[in-house]
Amino acid sequence: MNPVKSRSYITILLHLLLWMLFAFVLFFYIPLSWNIVIPPQFWVKQFVILFILMFVFYLNSYVLVPRLLLKDKIMTFVVTMVIISVVTGLLTKTLDNALHLPALLDKAFKGGGGIKFQRRQDKLDIFLAMLTLFIFGISTSVTMILKWQSDKQLREALEKEKIGSELSFLKAQINPHFFFNTLNNIYALTHVDVENSRKALHKLSRMMRYLLYDTQAGSTPLSKEVSFIVDYIELMKLRLNDTTKVTFEGPLINNDIQIAPMLFLPYIENAFKHGVSSVKPSVIAIELSMEDNTLDMTVRNSIFAENAEIADNYGGIGLTNTKRRLDLLYPGKHTFSAEKAEDTNEFIVHLTLVLDDIELHSSRR
Repeated sequence: MNPVKSRSYITILLHLLLWMLFAFVLFFYIPLSWNIVIPPQFWVKQFVILFILMFVFYLNSYVLVPRLLLKDKIMTFVVTMVIISVVTGLLTKTLDNALHLPALLDKAFKGGGGIKFQRRQDKLDIFLAMLTLFIFGISTSVTMILKWQSDKQLREALEKEKIGSELSFLKAQINPHFFFNTLNNIYALTHVDVENSRKALHKLSRMMRYLLYDTQAGSTPLSKEVSFIVDYIELMKLRLNDTTKVTFEGPLINNDIQIAPMLFLPYIENAFKHGVSSVKPSVIAIELSMEDNTLDMTVRNSIFAENAEIADNYGGIGLTNTKRRLDLLYPGKHTFSAEKAEDTNEFIVHLTLVLDDIELHSSRR
């Protein structure tokens, strides 16, 4: 069932229970405890009282609270409450006299052998005035709670829409950034090795198919993301010489969990972009591991004098956007570090994702 419709049904049920409770008190508990034959005029009065209380409840809920209390006109709201309560007490007393109810009840009590019905001489029905104030309190509380829930739902919907739009924007920035670099690599390869360039185009088309069809739902199986990374690494290795050593160690996937796509690629791409030298030995080591509900990625690449400044100021549009996606998709469920290791002269990126039960269970169905 739709949660919004479910909450509407609950609200209606609460209203029905409230008025059933008041009806029980007005029509059963009070009169039946008297043990007398009650005149019909009494029931007329009780119906009028129930109608007045309902009118006050919804007048306050739909008019007074929105137009006065929620607009910070608190004093006007309080004065209006008191005036309406006093008027209600006066109307009830007037109704008593119009129906000759005090005399009728006095006669009923005498006929029943009970004590004499004592009529207060006040012009104001204090009990009903206080009961009206009580109804004001209930109505105000219910209205404020419903308003808070409605505002919360609206905030959540706006936040969800904002996050969805931002994720689409960030993802759109990452993908062209990646393809721009990859197409440049393939273009350079066509001048020296046509056969390998064909293989590269085939891998690229497979990667594009993955991006176009497998990532649109906002999540993808880890196995497909790993295959995408393998294709990317193989594509990058086609343009490297023997001075660069590239290693990749993937996770042992027993249950194909769902993750957000394209989270790891910018860090791997950055390693190939800044961790390769044409003349000096260089190392790029990529490791993905999975233990329980924790997914761990480590990317290491060599540092050279020409890219030392880049390592000191780790950034770039793809990396900045990926970190922003992590904040949106895995708030409080990820750790990220990027630092130089002086002893090995390497730049090391470490990312850990803690996947919740929904992501783990959805992958097992």
